[in-house]
Amino acid sequence: MTRKYARWLYRACFVVIILLVFYKIYLNFFEKDFIAEHAVQVEKIDSILKYKDEFKFAVVGNISNSVGIFERKIIPLLNEQGYDFVISAGNAVSTGGEDKYRAIYRALSRLNMPYLLTFGPQEESRLGGFRFYDHFGPLHFSFKSGSNRFIFIDSTGTTDFSWQYRWLEEELMFSQEDNLFLFSAHPFYSSGKKALFDSNEDTFADSHQKKFSSLIKQLGVDVVFSSISPIFDRQIHGDTTFITTGGAGGFVINDEASHYHFVSVTVKANVIEVLEHPLEVGQLPIIRTVESAWFFIHSLFYVGYLNFILLVSTFIVLAYWLHERVLSDRDYYPNYDIDLDCQSDKSLRIAHFTNNYLPFIGGVPLSVDRLRNGLLTLGHNILVVAPNYPGAIESDENGIFRVNSLLPFGRNSEFRVANIFSLKLYREVIRFKPDIIHVHHPFWLGRAGLYLAKWLKIPVVYTYHTRLEHYAHYVPLPSSVFRNLIAHSLIRRFANQCDGVIVPTECAEEYLRNIGVKRRILVQPTGIDIERSSNLSVNKLEELKRKYAQPNERILISISRLSQEKNIDFLLAGVELLKSKYKQPFRLLIIGDGPDRQRIQNEISRRKLQQNISLTGSINPEEIPLFCQLGEVFLFASMSETQGMVILEAMAGGMPVVAVRSSGIDDIVDNGKNGFKTSCDVAVWSDRVCQLLTNQALFDITSSGAGMTAKKYSIECFSRNVSRFYALIHSNHSLRSSQKQ
Repeated sequence: MTRKYARWLYRACFVVIILLVFYKIYLNFFEKDFIAEHAVQVEKIDSILKYKDEFKFAVVGNISNSVGIFERKIIPLLNEQGYDFVISAGNAVSTGGEDKYRAIYRALSRLNMPYLLTFGPQEESRLGGFRFYDHFGPLHFSFKSGSNRFIFIDSTGTTDFSWQYRWLEEELMFSQEDNLFLFSAHPFYSSGKKALFDSNEDTFADSHQKKFSSLIKQLGVDVVFSSISPIFDRQIHGDTTFITTGGAGGFVINDEASHYHFVSVTVKANVIEVLEHPLEVGQLPIIRTVESAWFFIHSLFYVGYLNFILLVSTFIVLAYWLHERVLSDRDYYPNYDIDLDCQSDKSLRIAHFTNNYLPFIGGVPLSVDRLRNGLLTLGHNILVVAPNYPGAIESDENGIFRVNSLLPFGRNSEFRVANIFSLKLYREVIRFKPDIIHVHHPFWLGRAGLYLAKWLKIPVVYTYHTRLEHYAHYVPLPSSVFRNLIAHSLIRRFANQCDGVIVPTECAEEYLRNIGVKRRILVQPTGIDIERSSNLSVNKLEELKRKYAQPNERILISISRLSQEKNIDFLLAGVELLKSKYKQPFRLLIIGDGPDRQRIQNEISRRKLQQNISLTGSINPEEIPLFCQLGEVFLFASMSETQGMVILEAMAGGMPVVAVRSSGIDDIVDNGKNGFKTSCDVAVWSDRVCQLLTNQALFDITSSGAGMTAKKYSIECFSRNVSRFYALIHSNHSLRSSQKQ
């Protein structure tokens, strides 16, 4: 069997297990019940015996849900020989499970006569006591019919023995019937015959045996019927006959002590005749034993066929799991047979799925656009699937397919929810014939890209851009639930469904490993355009300076979306404290827009920082390098970044950085060399800013270091490394696919 079919068998068995578990839950709690069946049967027996002095009934013990013996041999005999009713002396079911009770109910329904059951240890097992009570009736009871009284006691101890003794004493003392029959699953006396699997628990509890047996003999019970032991035994104590009959099913040896049988009881007035009816099963002793074992096993699985299927499926799933984990050699090292230098030069068709893209300004759109441009330069064919925005080009001539929006949201309708149900979307991607799909979000368009890749049987690469736990305020759920549970689970499950993951920093890689991501990870920061940062117009710089600051003001820069997750309030508090420490005029330009703009502007006014902070709003990404050259120090407070891409932009302009330490900052900012990273402490943070503004030597060192850091993160290097990662993922996926055939 190939691995492909083995996997399908594994999945099928897994589905079977789930379905059977749910079916058993349904069987126990939802399927329509048969209720108080004994009440119906007692009425039938009473109607038969009401005017009869002569009748006969059968007693069977240890049916144990037997098919081969009870259903196929004993029931036909009872129906043919005209018995008035049948009584089980105990252990009619193999266990007290719901499926076993329903199986015995189906079997007894084949009788052409009424029936009653004695409560035994197998009826009681697996919480079966409440099922017996619901389906049949009380665990101990008695009823009168004609001149006969039938008494059933609970010998398992489920019903307190002291209470039963008092009840039985009153029943017998006030009984006026000629014939008294008592049924107890456990025999009161040991037979002396030793059958296979007999134990000391096969007789009535020692502490109560003498008390009950004395009462029975003293108050004139005619016959006591019991089961448990797979034998036939007759004993007479006083004027009472004690019958043990346990041959109506189960596993017996079929010798002199233990064999299949049932008991017939004939009553003529006050004369009671009890006869054993052995069954003809097998000839030679060994054949009889084998046949008995077969009947037992067959009944076990016939009645519990659901259990049998569940057991087999479980073993198949376990065997497959052991084979995959233990017997199959697993190579966790890279495949060195793949020549990445050769493969990375191969042109690939790559479809990028992103929930936001230009002209929307943000880290993810800029990262996707830079990667797209770099990959095009390397000769790859690129299709970007993104939402449609007002003013965006709606054709796909330039390799961008715009998906119509379902609805906009956000304070200024800046977010667009793409219509992932559009058939045109899938037709366009299929027509593009991608070799790889690269998704940039773990939901919506990202999820659509993942499903499409699985359907096309091509690899998926996911870039972890965003720390979702910092965006809990956008989700209509309790923030702690989303932040501490859903966000991490969503990232882990999605990343593990992809073939490879790209992260911008080693801190981000550590986070993914900590939450359980097991896929291959490439640490690759988003690149920046170094050349664009160095070839700037001096005239434009002077123009910007005149526009945003006074001639004697030192200019600080911060680039950030104006929203809660960007920690802007910390930035304002830090600048307010800086104002009290640094007495020279300065102005902070906060570049960006967002839903909190008006609130932040009000906060600036409240803190009386209008002369120190200006909100520029959104600017063209092409002008970012100009502002980075204009400023002297770059300030950053956000802790929600996976990579502070704007920090690299700032460093490319020669600005040292003062930022709050977080996962997107720690790998880039080097204290005292290209800036400072601090704890989330306003005083410490503002001290570092003041230090850079007042210490020219330190400023020169960190400014030079910032420029050197930025040069390591070019778009060309970024695109080339991602291209090699594509080649590795694509080759490994192709190799695995060929091995599965």
